[in-house]
Amino acid sequence: MKKTALIMAGGRGERFWPKSRKNLPKQFLSLTDDGKTMIQLTVERILPQVAMEDIYIATNRDYKRLVREQLPDLPEENILCEPVGRNTAPCIGLGAVHMAKKYGDAVMIVLPSDHLIQYAAIFQSALQDACAVAEQGPNLVTIGIAPDAPETGYGYIKFLPEKTLGRAFEVERFVEKPDLETAKAYLASGQYLWNSGMFIWKVSSILDNLEKYLPDTYAGLVRIQQAIGTPAQEEVLEREFQGFQSVSIDYGVMEKADHIYTLSGSFGWDDVGSWLAIERLRASNEFGNVIDGNVVAVETRSSIIQGGKKLIATVGLENVIVVDTPDALLICEKAHAGDIKKVLENLRICNHEEYL
Repeated sequence: MKKTALIMAGGRGERFWPKSRKNLPKQFLSLTDDGKTMIQLTVERILPQVAMEDIYIATNRDYKRLVREQLPDLPEENILCEPVGRNTAPCIGLGAVHMAKKYGDAVMIVLPSDHLIQYAAIFQSALQDACAVAEQGPNLVTIGIAPDAPETGYGYIKFLPEKTLGRAFEVERFVEKPDLETAKAYLASGQYLWNSGMFIWKVSSILDNLEKYLPDTYAGLVRIQQAIGTPAQEEVLEREFQGFQSVSIDYGVMEKADHIYTLSGSFGWDDVGSWLAIERLRASNEFGNVIDGNVVAVETRSSIIQGGKKLIATVGLENVIVVDTPDALLICEKAHAGDIKKVLENLRICNHEEYL
């Protein structure tokens, strides 16, 4: 069966402010030493299995130009621009009806655009196994990440070790982000995976489940599908999307559906959730600093310093994040990296939209 892919690229990446902005969010930034952006790396990882003409990018209209610049070989009609953000269920549904219109049915791989994977060959093997499970029936497959720590920032997937289909395990339930003690219990049990947000299914399978669990959204998606390729396409898309409920695919479908399977992935996955990820992605110097740009660091240790041509001089700092851009400077204790979004909240309150 033909393999297709939908890459979701509409996020704002606010925890990477001030480099990630509303006009250049995280997925369009290069955060690794190879100079490639995150969305370019995501596409590159799946090209061995999915042809470029069968890859779709779901984003918003503001980012269409960036997608075209960074993925010049992608057909323009494969850039699906959502009129307004409505979370992942409508986003995935939009991709599915475009694929249904073009192919009838196909295996659909759904991936976030802003994750990094260290071992591409192992990841591709996991994808092949997941596609095989998806082809066997109405199965909805997700790739979970084998946890190596009691992480409280991720949702978890509980699987049934005794119930398998190929290399996949039947899913018992999805669980929300736990507290630390619960996360420790999940890790010790060996029956939980981190929820990575990567899915594999047939186009027909996900549309059937959208019809069952989100019937109003499904009805709107059918009207969008009927309008694809007609003069009314944009008008219908605008009208229907505005009326969609904002709901995640996890809450709207995966937590309710049958035939849910997961594969355990161990391929160096990183969701690059904050500036702290830079320490995992780039080499540090002998003082534990990750430095980029024109920097003089004196008695500075275990810090992340990201700049450009302007000289940044630090003295006597430890465990801090410094990010300099032409119009904004961030200075943050590493322990508060998760609070960077509060800066953006304050900027909105003060009507400083130019810094968002």
